[in-house]
Amino acid sequence: MDDFLTRRRQRFLAEGYFLWLKDFLTESVAFWTSTLPANGTEAERQAGAAWHRATDRFRLTLLRYTGGEDILPMRSELEAIVVAYEEYATLRRVAQGDATYPPFMFGELGDYEQAMQLLSLCHLLHRQDLLPRMAAMLDPFYCAQDTLYEDLLAYGIEGRFDVDKWYHDKPYRNLINGFYRDTEQESVEDLSLYLDNWYADMKSAPWYRDSHLNQSKAGGSYVGYWAIEAAAAAYLLELDDTALREQISYPGDLVTFAREFDEVESQAPTADITTITVRTGETCPETGIWKARGHNVPGVLVRKGERMPEVFAPDRHGVLRPQPTVWDYERKA
Repeated sequence: MDDFLTRRRQRFLAEGYFLWLKDFLTESVAFWTSTLPANGTEAERQAGAAWHRATDRFRLTLLRYTGGEDILPMRSELEAIVVAYEEYATLRRVAQGDATYPPFMFGELGDYEQAMQLLSLCHLLHRQDLLPRMAAMLDPFYCAQDTLYEDLLAYGIEGRFDVDKWYHDKPYRNLINGFYRDTEQESVEDLSLYLDNWYADMKSAPWYRDSHLNQSKAGGSYVGYWAIEAAAAAYLLELDDTALREQISYPGDLVTFAREFDEVESQAPTADITTITVRTGETCPETGIWKARGHNVPGVLVRKGERMPEVFAPDRHGVLRPQPTVWDYERKA
């Protein structure tokens, strides 16, 4: 891989481990698409396989981000992750005999972290359309039960609840406080405290115990240490996050992406645009938002002179892979 050490977003990630784990997780998603765990009832085995698919798909996306890959494909990957957790929730509810059973258990720090990360990514990747689907999975158990959960939903869904309780005081109290301060400086200070203590306060999470030190094929679990919810707070609160970007766990590139996307979206559509069509690999003739023909994925910002990209779309095993496509010019950027 060209200049991996420069492009990776955390210095802990080794190139050989990154390449191995990326392939391993991709193959794992495919494996659990056609294979069930050995033990349990049929319903439990179906749910178990779905959990592996969803979890490994999410881990793969985080690994790619940590490895310095482009953020744009994460917009479509996020929907695939949500779909995978929807499938898991449906199957787990059957196995449990409980039509309200959630895909994440908020009482478990690792589960809670994953749920908040996904809600945060809905904002940072401009996929707020996925927030109602997340709420549909989680509300039967957790509606009006957690401040951070409600705050992250409230920025995309009207009529959410104002509550003053949460499941995990560490590390989340400072982050929650940041949503309710009177001044921007106070909010930035809260987020800075949150990031200062985030890693140490996550010691009960499954990935803890310095997993970055075990980057081996024998079972490494490191895919990046990211306080994604802090980035979502900085973006939603429109904070100057310059000081926060000094923290290694702060995914500043996601905030930059979200803000640049805002600028593109603020441009009014141009009337009477001549139809322009190009293919993957060809040179982009006009800066703007391009739509992949035949694919139900968000529009992509491509600048004039850049190579037209592939689309990440599921293959017959449900694994996201790059595929060439025809691109149609949608609107001016």
